[in-house]
Amino acid sequence: MDRCPLCGSNDNTWLVADTNRDYFRCLQCALIYADPTTHLTSSQEKLVYDQHRNNPNDIGYRQFLGRLATPLATRLSSPPLSGLDFGSGPGPTLSVMLAEMGYTMTIYDPYFAAQSVVLEGQYDFVTCTEAIEHFYQPAKEWGLLLRLVKPGGWLGIMTKLVTDTDAFEHWYYKNDPTHVSFFSHDTFCFLAQRDGLEVEFVGNDVILLRKPQ
Repeated sequence: MDRCPLCGSNDNTWLVADTNRDYFRCLQCALIYADPTTHLTSSQEKLVYDQHRNNPNDIGYRQFLGRLATPLATRLSSPPLSGLDFGSGPGPTLSVMLAEMGYTMTIYDPYFAAQSVVLEGQYDFVTCTEAIEHFYQPAKEWGLLLRLVKPGGWLGIMTKLVTDTDAFEHWYYKNDPTHVSFFSHDTFCFLAQRDGLEVEFVGNDVILLRKPQ
């Protein structure tokens, strides 16, 4: 069996299969991941994302993103601070909301804002909302996220967490073909301990991690 794509462990087990793909669970970091041979191609993935209708003028979408923006802002010092929204999507909105709070925002998205130069710097905080579950190479992408955060800075993540592996087979969140990496409370605790991060869980789907000074 292949190594875990997040922590590299060989201690993995088959979890469940549906009509489209198999899923495996790492017994070290608790990541659940889809069979890599079933990943969509870049063009197929882009077609799915093109159907998203995210809009900064959508009040409901702003309220949804506020579940991350509000608790993150309470932990940040007063502006000016620099932030990067990683995986900003076709209708960047969180960056707009944080800019309205006075923060200097930059965006990056591999399909819609792929200016790689922004990945060469570091930021006081990095946000990643509804994107980490799309990571095909989570070890590489997690390492990039950490490198982008300045010492003492914050990484804010929003993703649906696996709460019951027995119920995973019937979980709607796995049915999106672009969702391939499924994190849990245990996964983020593992990463925090391994990488020396402080971790806080806010509600059911927001994770705030602070990098040491």
